[in-house]
Amino acid sequence: MAVRRITPQEAKTLLDEGYVYVDVRSIPEFEKGHPQGAFNVPLLNMGPGGMSPNPEFAAVMEKTFPKDARLIIGCKMGGRSAQASQLLESLGYTALADQKGGFEGGPGNPGWVPAGLPVSAQADTDHSYEGLRAKAR
Repeated sequence: MAVRRITPQEAKTLLDEGYVYVDVRSIPEFEKGHPQGAFNVPLLNMGPGGMSPNPEFAAVMEKTFPKDARLIIGCKMGGRSAQASQLLESLGYTALADQKGGFEGGPGNPGWVPAGLPVSAQADTDHSYEGLRAKAR
């Protein structure tokens, strides 16, 4: 089954229908702003040498969300979310939607912010990566 690619507006509609938004950007990116209610599970971590794969991504996702969870995967511009969606599909997730354009968007591919959708810089502890990681252990 191919992962559905959706627009920010379609993502908002799915959220209203009970989907959960998983933002796969790094912790600093997420903390600057994210779709309201989003969970943060970084695909890549920000380090001194740039971005590197998060070795705990799959484990934290599997401990946090069941394989049939209805998930929207988003990132900054759409690249990391496409990678994360493929990885999650290979792990057996069955209800994935990859949000095109990510949070900020790019040329010809408007993202969450340019679409004028609800943004927050606050995250409940149980939606932050540190909180999810602690619970997954």
